[in-house]
Amino acid sequence: MSPLDRRQVLRLLGAAGAAGATAPVLAACSTTSQAGSAQQSPVRIGLVIPKTGPGKAIGDELNAGFQLYLKLHGEQLGGRAVQLSTEDEGTSADSGRAAVDRLLKGSVHALSGVVSSAVMSAISDHVESAQVPLLGSAASPGTLGTVKYIWRTSYVNTDPGTALGGYLGGKTDKALIVADDSSTSQEQVNAFTAAFNGILHHPELAGTVRVPNGGSFTAAFDAIRTGGVRNVFACFSGDGAAAFLKAYRSAGLNVRLHAPGFMTEGADSLQRLGDPAMGLYTAMNYGPDLDNPANRMFAAEYQRIYGNPPSTYAMASYDAAAVLAKAVVLAGADLSPQALNTALSGVGALDSPRGAWQFNQSRTPLQRWYLRQVRKDGQVTSNTVLGDIGMLG
Repeated sequence: MSPLDRRQVLRLLGAAGAAGATAPVLAACSTTSQAGSAQQSPVRIGLVIPKTGPGKAIGDELNAGFQLYLKLHGEQLGGRAVQLSTEDEGTSADSGRAAVDRLLKGSVHALSGVVSSAVMSAISDHVESAQVPLLGSAASPGTLGTVKYIWRTSYVNTDPGTALGGYLGGKTDKALIVADDSSTSQEQVNAFTAAFNGILHHPELAGTVRVPNGGSFTAAFDAIRTGGVRNVFACFSGDGAAAFLKAYRSAGLNVRLHAPGFMTEGADSLQRLGDPAMGLYTAMNYGPDLDNPANRMFAAEYQRIYGNPPSTYAMASYDAAAVLAKAVVLAGADLSPQALNTALSGVGALDSPRGAWQFNQSRTPLQRWYLRQVRKDGQVTSNTVLGDIGMLG
């Protein structure tokens, strides 16, 4: 009999969890907590996610991750019933601000979600003034300044570039950067360069070749062929990523290719990139095949319910719910947004599917980052974790 691929294993674990050990434990916890929660007011949570536009796929993952936590915990957070309200983040800073306004008018105790960095920047002052905690569960800018009510359960935008810069800076082979001219790519390039050059005795960094959106890759490929380069850090946004990978494979280059993990994150991204993404190395704070008890349960249940392996976005939203659950318990009888925010400071380490992590002083995760490679897992293309490449945060 042929060995099971990882996707089949996740299905089997999910089925076993639903029929076996997981369900009785959750049912037992739910029975006792429901009696207590009947005497307590519900906790009101506002979820801000894009329901339309280019961010919808990530928004769907954020919603799925948060909902999964509730499903596995009797639709409660910290023993209290949950009133979850969801608003459409939309596609602009203005629409994101309007979504937050609607939720604040509903007197939510806390907010979560937010996919767009532009929206996060636009709402930060508003959230701080309202004194309602926000747990951002997608990547967000590192330029928010000193914030008291904004927490991040995912990562800061520069982290993927920093992780790969430190990793390749510790190797011995000459590297080259190839990137488009978008602000997202520039952010990654700056982070990669700083981390690479910060490693003592780092190899040569041959420079950066810029490729305007829709432009030719000829200069970049010539620099790779003639420059003695063995590692390439590539960063492209949107359709440019697919175009670059297709051209790279067609050019017959065999230099190791590395990219920020968001380029391949999620089933939609892998499907869009197709076979040219095979073999690509990425850095991310999560992979669905991480081997720890929390992730075995989370990934199996997610696969069982939604039919796809979870992404970092689903995981971070699941963790946002888990953090809120701990904070609700710590806040006790005082469920005001201010008390909940104070409690968030005391949640400590979280036993997460990504591995244990905790908030640092800037309210972002102190967490491990992983090197992954796009590979076939049975019939499915996946981001396979190869190893740990360090702590960031």
